[in-house]
Parts: sequence; structure tokens; C-alpha cells
Amino acid sequence: MNPIKILPVRFTGNGFITQPFACGGEGAEGLDPAVKYRSCLQNWVVDTGSDVILVDTGLPAETSDFAPDPDAGIFVGSKIKPYLEALADLGYKPEQVSKILITHKHSDHTGELRAFPNAEIICSAAEAETDEIKPFHPTVATFSDGPYFEFPASQRIAPGVTYLPAPGHTKGNCIVAVESDGLFWLIHGDVTYIDTALYENKLSVVFEDQAAARETLDRCRAFCRARPTVWLGTHTPEAPESLEAKRVVDLANPPAVIPPGEIVFKTPTGKYVCSVCGYVYDPAEHDGVPFEDLPADWHCPRCKRPKTAFNRA
Repeated sequence: MNPIKILPVRFTGNGFITQPFACGGEGAEGLDPAVKYRSCLQNWVVDTGSDVILVDTGLPAETSDFAPDPDAGIFVGSKIKPYLEALADLGYKPEQVSKILITHKHSDHTGELRAFPNAEIICSAAEAETDEIKPFHPTVATFSDGPYFEFPASQRIAPGVTYLPAPGHTKGNCIVAVESDGLFWLIHGDVTYIDTALYENKLSVVFEDQAAARETLDRCRAFCRARPTVWLGTHTPEAPESLEAKRVVDLANPPAVIPPGEIVFKTPTGKYVCSVCGYVYDPAEHDGVPFEDLPADWHCPRCKRPKTAFNRA
């Protein structure tokens, strides 16, 4: 049996994420906002030879490019190209996609669900009822195939591809486990934003259920400890680097951290975009009130994240 092909669909790059944002979910004591890690956005293709499976579907094509704010907790990077163009560069057309496995509802994971006419969209029951996913009439995963190692429930999607509940970041968050080429590949939906958080056992500040997020991270670390696992996320270029190098997680020996490159600052439009759910704050739609003039305790009306989660557009 040929190895399953896993490919990153890369659509933003050269961003940053601060230490408190990436690692401060259970307390920010000792964490320094001046410490920044590399950030970006990519989702994933899993090609089994029989199925072309997408794990998430990028940002909507009409999403404005982001203008970095040096004081933000996260800047997801400048646009490389729209998601569908990045997918085409890998040699795939929308009509070829047979299944889409959604990790969770946020717009950088569901932005182009509309583009795949032949795909079965699969998600957890909790995510199926969200505004982002419900209009696409998804198939609700049953997770009736029994335990999968440290995970108490699973659903087999294809030979070597298993869908796992991993709640916390959102209530219906999921992971895709791939077994191929003698390795396990965990493609996750923001269980961590950076690999350092996995190694240092830290939650990000973005979760809907902190206790569930902690349990999920514990399961993932136990999984990685017990078997050769490559950790593949959405928000760090460490993931495609690990994919290419087949870099197996060794929790006792974290890889060297590469600092962010030079950030290109652009003239802002006055709009701000939530880096978590994609909500756009446009002053023109709010009586001309600039984002900067909103109260310090203002939160995203969609996902309730604070102002620090927003990037200038």
C-alpha cells in the first residue's frame, strides 16, 4: 500500500504570535508579550489514493489582507494567495475533493466550504449547529468506532484516516489522525497555536471549555509520548516543516525555536479582523467609531475574544 499523501495548503505567511497568547490559557505569570513566535495559516490535503480529503477549507477568498499591529497578541500573516489558488497549485480541483473533515467552525477553517460540489462535509454534532457550518448540511460524525489509543471515541473515515473528538478550543473541536509511512500524523484544529505549547504543556488563551482543552492536550501529549507522531497544526510554519522532515515529537527534546522574520507593515484600512473567528469590525457599520476607541473590555461579538485577538486589515 502506497503511503498516504499529506500536503499543506498555505495561504498566509510571515506572521507572529506572542507568548501570552499562545501559552497563557491557564495563567500568564512569567510570560512575556515581547516574546514572539512565527505564525501563518495553512490547512491540509490528505490524499489516500482513493479519496481526496480536505482537513478544513481556509479563509473566504474575499477576506482582506491583514495589516499587522505590533501590539496584537497574534498576527496570522500576510496573504500569500487565496485558499483555492493554493489548493490548485498542489494539483487539485474542487471537483476532485470527496470529503471535508472540519476541525472546528472558525472562518480560517471553514471559509471555502461553498467551493466543493462533490464533497461530503463531516463535522461533530456541536459544530454542525453553528452558523458557519449548518447552511452546508454537513454529515454529523457518530464517533461510533470505539476508542483510538488515548482517545475514547473515533470514526474511521478511510483506511489510515481516523476522526477524533478533541473538544476545548471549541466545544466540537476535532483532530484527524493519519497512519502512514510507519508514522502517526495528528492534524489538529488549534489544540496548540505553536509547537512550543505542546512541548511546554501550555494552553492558548482561545478556548470555549478550559477543562476540556486541558484534557485534550493531555491526551495528545500522551499519544505523542507513546508512538512516533508528527504534529500538524494550522497557525505555525513549524507544521509544514515537520511534515517535510518527518519530525517526530520528542517531548523531552523540543526543537530549536526560529524567531519571526521581518514583518511588513502596511497602511491600515480602519477595519479590524478577529484572528480567531474572522469577524470584521468596520467603523462604517458602527457609526464611524474607530476600533481603537472601543472600550478596553470590548469583545468580539461572534466569538467573545478580546480586542487583542484582532488584526488590522
